[in-house]
Amino acid sequence: MEVSRRDFIRQMAALGFSAAAAAALFSHLACSSKEVGTPPAPTPGPAPPPPPPPITIPASSDAYLSVARGDSPTRMVEAAIKALGGIERFVKTGDNVIIKPNICVAYHTYEFAATTNPEVVAALVKLCLGAGARRVRVMDTAFGGSPEQAYVRSGIGEAVRAAGGQMELMSSMKYREAPIHQGLDIKSWHVYGDVLDADVLINVPIAKHHGLARLTLGMKNLMGVILDRSKFHFNLGPRLADLTSLIRPALTVVDAVRILMNHGPSGGSLSDVKLANTVIASHDIVAADAFAATLFGLTGADIPATRAGEQMGLGTADLSRIKIDEIGV
Repeated sequence: MEVSRRDFIRQMAALGFSAAAAAALFSHLACSSKEVGTPPAPTPGPAPPPPPPPITIPASSDAYLSVARGDSPTRMVEAAIKALGGIERFVKTGDNVIIKPNICVAYHTYEFAATTNPEVVAALVKLCLGAGARRVRVMDTAFGGSPEQAYVRSGIGEAVRAAGGQMELMSSMKYREAPIHQGLDIKSWHVYGDVLDADVLINVPIAKHHGLARLTLGMKNLMGVILDRSKFHFNLGPRLADLTSLIRPALTVVDAVRILMNHGPSGGSLSDVKLANTVIASHDIVAADAFAATLFGLTGADIPATRAGEQMGLGTADLSRIKIDEIGV
């Protein structure tokens, strides 16, 4: 309760103080209260960004995510895609399809689990062509050796051509700066234009250890279609989520036939490779990555990119919320 100067002086006079002394005392107390009293409330800062919209899981008789296990990569791919509703759910007659595997190095065969299994890629090429795709191209940017060498050494080039697909060497002339409207950390980046223009993009990473990203899975595999990858590694997890919000593959198929447990992403020792004989597929890249993480004893929350992707509303990492079909072939 505040007391006016006049009332204070009147009360002090009743106690025997002179008017001058009471006025001086009032002034002293007023100054002291400003110095030691309750500080003013801080000016509120900018409001925090609103949370992402809730993830809605559509009701369907088809699996939201499928996991096929067996000893044949081709049959695992076929079974996993069938459980999702068939390749026709993703590829229509006349579509221009791009398949993006991981062909990162030119000095290891696929047995070392640094590159996607060629049989997995070839099976997808055949499915797409069988669905009436006008064109199916396969491409990646190698960081160890040339793309030409990597295409040959990985075995993917030969497998794709035998399946009726085309291997494309990515041209520096086809990259263009693309705005990332949902981006939180980056607002634009140079991305391979054909990937942005394709009717269907199928993302086919191999599941493997990565020293910086923790694991290379679907979201990390998208780095193969951008320029300036060395600059991209700063704040990698959130930036991968930003990039995914732009590219949005129609389908992610994780090759976990042979997985690299240590010394990724390039590997080099068969002692680091584990035979998992698994293929994971989903339209939801976050869910696919979250399930793949369990093969390493981890969860989606343990992977920075997967965690950031869910926070941005790009998918769900909560596997208990979705319909998962696990198939033995």
